[in-house]
Amino acid sequence: MTSSEDTQFDPVVDATLRPKVGEYLVGATSGRGVRVAIVCGRFNGAITTRLLDAALIALHESGVDRSDISVAWVPGAFEIPLVALAYADAERPYDAVITLGAVIRGDTGHYEIVAGECARGVQDVQLSTRVPVVFGVLTTNTTEQALERSSDDASNKGRESALAALEMVSILRQGSLAS
Repeated sequence: MTSSEDTQFDPVVDATLRPKVGEYLVGATSGRGVRVAIVCGRFNGAITTRLLDAALIALHESGVDRSDISVAWVPGAFEIPLVALAYADAERPYDAVITLGAVIRGDTGHYEIVAGECARGVQDVQLSTRVPVVFGVLTTNTTEQALERSSDDASNKGRESALAALEMVSILRQGSLAS
């Protein structure tokens, strides 16, 4: 996951860093046995549906069984953190929660409030529960940008969010972080 080819993580650097430390944790995207919840905002639903579809494809390709995936639709991005908390704090919590939504800038200050509070809420959930909660909520200036970030290819942010969730689960199950 990167914003451009110029900022991608260089595997050569990875190989030079590894021998310099005692423990070097790198996540994998294998999803076998991983339970994943997805909270998806209905507002701007033509965008969020595209994000969800790509996330589901990535999870299935990574080996997550369909019976280990739960999807909850909420009215919009502002409501996402509460349901993410419910999944992360359930009696049998999910291994990861993916949040998907689309907040597109308009003519009022509504954008800053909704996008900021959604991001803060998602971060609060993962820090308070220690369950990875991936922020896959698009925050764009235009509808065209949202459509581009939810396109039907490898750059789809729903796909990236699903793979990031699996990687975080993998990292937290390794070495000194394993509980």
